[in-house]
Amino acid sequence: MPVYVALLRGINVGGNSLIKMSELRECMERQGYNSVTTYINSGNVFFKSDESDARKLEQEIERVIGAKFGFTPKTVVRSFAEIKTTLANLPKSWSTNIDQKFNVIFLRHSIDSANILDELKPKTGIETLAYGPGVLYWSANTSDLTKSAMVKLAKSPLYQDMTVRNLNTAKKIYELMLAKFVQQLQTTKINKQG
Repeated sequence: MPVYVALLRGINVGGNSLIKMSELRECMERQGYNSVTTYINSGNVFFKSDESDARKLEQEIERVIGAKFGFTPKTVVRSFAEIKTTLANLPKSWSTNIDQKFNVIFLRHSIDSANILDELKPKTGIETLAYGPGVLYWSANTSDLTKSAMVKLAKSPLYQDMTVRNLNTAKKIYELMLAKFVQQLQTTKINKQG
């Protein structure tokens, strides 16, 4: 059974769109998802499902959350394999530049295209922006964050179809998914031996 993460956009920010993680887990479990866990309050939900179509999962999760909580946060679903690829493709410079902020920006399928770089226009010398399948890799000098073109991104219609995780959170998401994946392999092995 594939391991997924649902990345909910804009929940529990500034006292708006509040969801308790315990209630979110219960909601997902009632929908039939397995092994549901969450990480921090910003809407990172791990689960297993027999469904292989991430778009269907996104639509279903949005519908279920909307019915339960009265608002519908846009959701990006990624498989363990996709998260693994995302982390494997981090820009090499990210491991050496300590005076920068690093974000992984997950794109919904509606805006997932390398052409998005043409619309965002990062400022040379202040920030870098690179495209990978389903993601943007953004970094900026910590001293220049207020000068970044990405500061204005929140006003763009594109912003509604992306969700941002800082580098540490993205790495933790991978670690937690890896643990679920390994646990599943061990359980499968035990079941086959039994």
